[in-house]
Amino acid sequence: MQPIVSGGSAWFCTVLSAFGVVILSVIAHLFKTNHESFVGSINDPEDGPAVAHTVYLAALVYLGFFVFCGFQIYLIKRKPSIELR
Repeated sequence: MQPIVSGGSAWFCTVLSAFGVVILSVIAHLFKTNHESFVGSINDPEDGPAVAHTVYLAALVYLGFFVFCGFQIYLIKRKPSIELR
C-alpha cells in the first residue's frame, strides 16, 4: 500500500488526534458524572449523560483519525526510500 499523506502531515494528525481523544474523553466523563462546573448553572445542559454520549462519539471520530494517521506513519516508515538519479 502507498501512503496517502506526507510524513509531516501524518505526524501532525496523529499528535492532534491523540490530544483530541484525551481532552474529549475527560470532558465527556465530567458531563457523564454531572460535574458541577459543566452542568451547574442555568445556561448549561440539564442532561449531562446525553451530552457525554455525543462527546464520546466525537472522541471516537478522533480515535479513527488517530488510527488512520498512525497507519500512514507506519506505511511511510516501511516504504523504501527512492533515490533520484
